[in-house]
Amino acid sequence: MSERILVLCVDIDNDLYRKTGISGPVIGRINNLNSAVKLALADPQDSDANAIFEAIKKYDTMKADGFDVILATISGAEKEGYFADVEISRQIDKILDRFKIDSCILVTDGASDNRVIPLLKTRIKINSVDIVRVKTAEEFENTYFTILEKLKEPHYARIVFGIPAVLLLLFAISYYFNFGWQLPIALIGIYLLIKGFGLEESFVSSFRGLGFSIDRFSFIFYISTILFTVISLIIGFQNYSIMKATTSNLIVLFSYSIEGFLLLFPIAITLYLIGRIIDLENKHLRYKAINNGIYIGYIIITIAILYLTVSWIIGQIFFWQYLAFDTIAIVIGYGISKLSSFLKQSAINKSKIKGKYVLNELGGYIGKITAFDVKRGKMLIKTDYNTIIKFDIDRIINISDKVLVK
Repeated sequence: MSERILVLCVDIDNDLYRKTGISGPVIGRINNLNSAVKLALADPQDSDANAIFEAIKKYDTMKADGFDVILATISGAEKEGYFADVEISRQIDKILDRFKIDSCILVTDGASDNRVIPLLKTRIKINSVDIVRVKTAEEFENTYFTILEKLKEPHYARIVFGIPAVLLLLFAISYYFNFGWQLPIALIGIYLLIKGFGLEESFVSSFRGLGFSIDRFSFIFYISTILFTVISLIIGFQNYSIMKATTSNLIVLFSYSIEGFLLLFPIAITLYLIGRIIDLENKHLRYKAINNGIYIGYIIITIAILYLTVSWIIGQIFFWQYLAFDTIAIVIGYGISKLSSFLKQSAINKSKIKGKYVLNELGGYIGKITAFDVKRGKMLIKTDYNTIIKFDIDRIINISDKVLVK
């Protein structure tokens, strides 16, 4: 045969040198046989020895069939990755400089050695790849390297390392402050609740949207929000711990906890929304800023009603007082609703919404606004198919040169 073929065995993690002291490249049948025997004696369970024996067998078979073949074993580095690739490339070039090679047959012992294929393809034609299968070693190695690659991705790293780390920290902090196991379990329950109802992405998007930066004035409000939230959680848990010694009624216990938590939590919510309003105003997103301002009112009313409910349960107010305060809260809520309509009308009138293009949250084109009726809370959108769609004005997320709706 006129074509010269290289039978190449690869030991990418350099077990050959570490266990026998033999450096690559190992060229020729006798040298490879001696190397394989020494490696097998040093570590009978090493699959690289089997790969070298397989390469020798392949060499003998092709030699008997009349092929012009050369046998070589190359080794990488104990630190896989860049260092192994550099050493592999150096040894391949050394072989190709010494011999005129037309094509190659690659013999490996598993998934880790497959990384050498791109290095070979840039230098020589690969006719065949022979993977030596030693019982279940290949599946185990493939699984091992798949897991390693997945753990490099942030999503899987957060699950495998992040969640256990948070759990350990929670229990350590709880033990140090003598909070018991209830607080960590409660926080874990809250996380699973958020995860179960698919709210995780919303929270992540919200935190990303905060844009924490000391260059922004809103940074002070966001930091204050975190501090007040933490303080609220501590007060709520302290109330629970104090009342646990006096009552075993779970409804009363949780009512005291909620009452303590809600004492300062409205301040945290208000500070957060003020920070958002400042950021939105700076970005000239007036309509979204108005919506966030309205949220402040609605959230405070909701928290006030919840606070009144737990206060009545634990006997701090009479039922008639509870009804009276609830009525006042509902009237204030109605006033906030009217105020929000007025502010939204003003924003729409100033922005001259008629004639603007409408897009959804994903940036998809819907149509063009032909008319709107603020009193009825509707806007008419004409699509490219000349059909008219009615949209609630409250679906508007933002108004700029275009109108964004949810």
